[in-house]
Amino acid sequence: MRYDVLIIGGGPVGNYLANLLGDDGFRVAVVERKGAFGGKACTGVIGAKNFKRLGFPEEAILNELKGAIFYSRIQSFEVGRPTTQAYVVDRRTLERRLAEEAVAKGVDYYMSTSFIGFKEGRAIVQRPGERMEVEASFYVGADGVNSTVAKSIGTTSQAEFLTGYEVEVLGSFEPDKVEVWVNKDVNPDFFFWVAPISEKIARVGTFGSLRAFRDFLRIKGLKETSAVEYKAGTIGLGWRKPWVRGNVALLGDAALQIKPTTGGGIVFGAFCAHALRKAINNGDLSQYEKLCREIKKQVSFGLKLRKAFRELSQDDIERIFEVLGSREGIEVIESQAEFDDHFKTAKAIIKRPKLLARLIRISPGLIRYLL
Repeated sequence: MRYDVLIIGGGPVGNYLANLLGDDGFRVAVVERKGAFGGKACTGVIGAKNFKRLGFPEEAILNELKGAIFYSRIQSFEVGRPTTQAYVVDRRTLERRLAEEAVAKGVDYYMSTSFIGFKEGRAIVQRPGERMEVEASFYVGADGVNSTVAKSIGTTSQAEFLTGYEVEVLGSFEPDKVEVWVNKDVNPDFFFWVAPISEKIARVGTFGSLRAFRDFLRIKGLKETSAVEYKAGTIGLGWRKPWVRGNVALLGDAALQIKPTTGGGIVFGAFCAHALRKAINNGDLSQYEKLCREIKKQVSFGLKLRKAFRELSQDDIERIFEVLGSREGIEVIESQAEFDDHFKTAKAIIKRPKLLARLIRISPGLIRYLL
């Protein structure tokens, strides 16, 4: 079989690229290891601005969020706007709807089909009862953090790999506000999140240890036995190099196009899909990484914030909460912060002299990272 582009991985980013290339008239195939879409641990909180900008299907929206409540060990503050700032989406619906749109554009899908490796310029894939060779002008590895394609082209990773745990659990929640809990006494590795789907059910999770996750559920008064769905997965925060080797490119989580501040990867991967689309149209994959420079900037900045977080004590975090939860801090966040652009948000904060002076006294290193 011969295609212009073979995409290995039918997650949201692989399916999104298939749609873009389908619009351009390329002969495209997608190979997906699973027999159905969804199933991966994914909170699915996407900024409303980018959700619309990227043209994601509205059928995937489960809930709309207008604000957030931030909790530390001993204090909290709330920010919000009258309009929707983010959506909680159903990953299975997102993946399936994108795949349906791609098929309508002529893209071929091979479900329950695993990528084995490359041989003499062809991809070897295994379907139930059949091994096939697929030839393409370009190959795209969109097969996740543990990418087989990345291993096949000999990439190296400089990254921190974390295991995440998440449940959909019954309880009582404010339906239009996400909760962010930062308590290094409970989990030194990451924050906890509570993303409501409705007043009665939310996605609750963290990255780090299973013990920390269970401790947080107890702190929140939530029972594991009230969970109707449980998922676990891995993210990589850092760099995987190179993104391109010959006629093979990595995309999404396979390239570690992941926000180090939150662990989310759908938005960054989708923006890089547009860059990869342009490179494929130009017949030159070497352009791809340069076209993704804005995403690389965001990842680089997020890694600095991540390093700063690891160096902070919980007492430092309490003092930072006092600054951000002040009247001026909340005003800056509510007026200038962007959900998916933490670089812009940080710049807005440090441009305020009073806030900057207070943050410097808490952690000069943090400001150095921000600047």
